[in-house]
Amino acid sequence: MRRSAAVLCGATVVLAGTLTAAPASADASRSATTAQAAKVTWKKCATDDSPTMQCASVKVPLDYAKPNGKQITLALSRVPHTASKYQGPLLVNPGGPGGSGLSLAGFVASSLPKEVAAQYDVIGFDPRGVGESKPALDCKPGHFDPVRPDSVPSTPAIEKANLARAKSFAQACGTKYKDVLPYINTVSAVKDMDSIRKALGAKKINYFGYSYGTYLGAVYAKLFPERVRRLVLDSIVDPTGVWYDANIKQDYAFDKRHKALMAWIAKYDSTYKLGTDPKKIEAKWYAMRAALAKKPAGGKVGASELEDIFIPGGYNNAYWPTLAETFAAYVNKKDTAALVKAYDNIAAIDASGDNGYSVYTSVQCRDASWPRDWNQWRKDNWAVYEKAPFMAWNNAWYNAPCAFWPTKSQKPVNVSNSKLPPALLFQATDDAATPYQGGVTMNRLLKGSSLVVEQGGGNHGITLGGNACLDKHLAAYLTNGKVPHGSGTADAVCKKLADPKPQAAAAKASSAAGKALSGILGFGG
Repeated sequence: MRRSAAVLCGATVVLAGTLTAAPASADASRSATTAQAAKVTWKKCATDDSPTMQCASVKVPLDYAKPNGKQITLALSRVPHTASKYQGPLLVNPGGPGGSGLSLAGFVASSLPKEVAAQYDVIGFDPRGVGESKPALDCKPGHFDPVRPDSVPSTPAIEKANLARAKSFAQACGTKYKDVLPYINTVSAVKDMDSIRKALGAKKINYFGYSYGTYLGAVYAKLFPERVRRLVLDSIVDPTGVWYDANIKQDYAFDKRHKALMAWIAKYDSTYKLGTDPKKIEAKWYAMRAALAKKPAGGKVGASELEDIFIPGGYNNAYWPTLAETFAAYVNKKDTAALVKAYDNIAAIDASGDNGYSVYTSVQCRDASWPRDWNQWRKDNWAVYEKAPFMAWNNAWYNAPCAFWPTKSQKPVNVSNSKLPPALLFQATDDAATPYQGGVTMNRLLKGSSLVVEQGGGNHGITLGGNACLDKHLAAYLTNGKVPHGSGTADAVCKKLADPKPQAAAAKASSAAGKALSGILGFGG
């Protein structure tokens, strides 16, 4: 699915499996021994946000069927544990596919309660093909440079232009990475995770994944159930819909979330002067889109780029004040400079760059079958557009290279699992990037798991974002394996955080949402 940008009741509990704590001295000795055996050397790579951060790399086979064949390199980060009670490595992943996880280790370690984070080595990693891992894919630099053709193929010429872009990207990947593409997929990334476990000298891992990272974690748990100690999945991919069907469902959810933004703007007409009727405000938005399709703002923001600006608002409502101000400035003052600024500041956060998109397509196009007949795409996406126009065609073109992908597709992994310790799942009811049903389905497939629901919440990546109720469940689980158990669909329900106020605008959106969203990427979104 489309990439995302996000992050970041009484119930009985059960105790998950525990790992015997080793004294600090014994742990240090063991770490040194295993690091030497695995040839992992941690070096300081501290940042202002993560002063104790360390970095390393490990080599893994490109093709696990040929373990002694060509090797590739995975980049790792670590925030080391400091408590005498050591609960093992906690691998974290932000999603994507194509998202870099190196900085997420620092975010998670600093956002968890100090006494909880201190018990884990929080491990970030760049999956194969991503970021600092080598080789890092970049199929066609500048593929998203503005101004792109209008995403809505209202004429044969527009459709032809968009098809040419999709075909050329797929061809570029096939030409440039012919020997690598067959091995850029979720199953290979999961095997890499187990190689990381071995390199760390751990018998089991703890795992915490957002968005696409939930599918990555579920597949790891399916292939290596005996290696899972704790499993946290936040904003959950429906594992039965990878990936074509999941994109279609995502389109409806994003359209609903866009309408929620229009309703929020209507609530604050005294600030934005766009009216009090959400439907009429939405009509003004589509009129703005039509005008930009004819004359891009600053020669940079056309119709497709406008969608790029507003799609992050579907991931996190902290963007709403800035989006509303930008919208109002254009409608009320004919201010195009605000649109260009928003494109530079917001659309750039949404995208993970040419590298991220190259890995995104490589994984999703390889993971599962996609229609190879463009007529099927045309039929399905026009049907979506009639009911949910906001992101339908933008999302379709984002994934369209899969119709022409040079590698054969694999079969999706059936993640159904009854061999795990209790897993903890988090899902917002109005999440657009990973719609609610995904959490319900995963909860059913992972026997013994517990589902914590943020009622009415629409943000993506909901833990460690300020909701104390959610974070209480997360902290308890990571501390002692406790999970809630309820009698309904959800095992625990938390109230959503309040929507932002207009005065929260740009500074808060860039510091809160921007920091979190740049680290948490959604599957297809």
